[in-house]
Amino acid sequence: MNSLPSQSPVWHPFTQHAIAPEPIEVAGAFGAYLRTPDEDLILDAISSWWVVTHGHCHPKIVAAVREQAERLDQVIFAGFTHEPAERLAQALVEMAPDGLSHVFYSDSGSTAVEVALKMALGYWRNIEAPRNRIVALEHAYHGDTIGTMSAGARGVFNAAYEPLLFDVARLPFPSAGGEQKSLDAFEAACKAEPVAALIVEPLILGAGGMLTWKAETLSEMRRICDRHDVLLIADEVMTGWGRTGTLFACEQAGIAPDIMCTAKGLTGGHMPLAATLCTSAIFDAHYSTDRSKTFFHSSSYTANPIACAAGLANVGIWREEPVLERVQNLASMHERRLARIGVDNAFSNLRQCGTIAALELKVEDEGYLADVGPRLMEQFLSRGILLRPLGNTIYIMPPYCVTSDELDSVYAAVAAASAVAQSGGR
Repeated sequence: MNSLPSQSPVWHPFTQHAIAPEPIEVAGAFGAYLRTPDEDLILDAISSWWVVTHGHCHPKIVAAVREQAERLDQVIFAGFTHEPAERLAQALVEMAPDGLSHVFYSDSGSTAVEVALKMALGYWRNIEAPRNRIVALEHAYHGDTIGTMSAGARGVFNAAYEPLLFDVARLPFPSAGGEQKSLDAFEAACKAEPVAALIVEPLILGAGGMLTWKAETLSEMRRICDRHDVLLIADEVMTGWGRTGTLFACEQAGIAPDIMCTAKGLTGGHMPLAATLCTSAIFDAHYSTDRSKTFFHSSSYTANPIACAAGLANVGIWREEPVLERVQNLASMHERRLARIGVDNAFSNLRQCGTIAALELKVEDEGYLADVGPRLMEQFLSRGILLRPLGNTIYIMPPYCVTSDELDSVYAAVAAASAVAQSGGR
């Protein structure tokens, strides 16, 4: 199944090479499947780290990438522009929550959030009312750059880099029954000192454990932001493009953030591209004949034309095909299968947010570093299923093209994981 050299120089992400098995080589992909050089198929039940929405190698996106690559591959975006970036930005403004009128491109979810934090601090500095306090949710994860690690929860992910991180106020996670405690803490934080911005992953926390929270709580957080003149940053890197059941999760709360980050599904998972959208007020705070008020951020590949062409093709699929119908169908399929697997007392805390389903496998050793996580992944792969548990938390997030039979095979693999619990997680 594996044809890679035994002494590869590649350092893989979130991988402890001293104990991890050799990586599996993937030679191709289509629909919901990855294909190895030996023609083995692996059902991609996590959308290859949450990025693939319509399916691998979607022909419309592939064609757009090919066509753009033959026309314009790359151009500096400072002082230049191009049609794919302009058209995609216009489409994003039309599709995003009301009031988001400007688009800043970057190349990953982490950098999209880094941009958002810098926009917020730059806004307050440029209007000559400087604030630097950021508020975030407990258990949050916003990325692996310095600013995003600072906004995320402190723990094993970033303990080694603690000297580089800045202080962020934490709100208790608004779990069921704990919503008011979180809201009261936010209100108190705003009264204690001026807050520059609140950053949240709307409706569901991703790497923090697929923890779900209510749209009504997000609506109330928006009201508190308005009351205390606090910018609201919505990190929709994972939650956007249908994952929570609507195009963007903020829609379910009936709110518009001041800044919104999007990546992952922005190109349907085909190319690295991210965008940070903001209101006119934030853009205008940086609009000046004073060059010191410039928004100082860029990357070499900002608004890469090929990536923007992929994003445009993704937008076209959303506009021309019944994507939301597929999203709703997948959500319904999850709901029925979660109900069936819920009778197995090896699992707890079954939950769902749109196309995302998650549950905990009951084991003594819990948490992200639980030994059961790698063992579960190995078991799933032996059945031809790609699932990558967060410790003892198993989540299922397939592309929207997944069929009923394919999803049945995923849940059958999850059900078989109960044997791991019965053996004490060994």
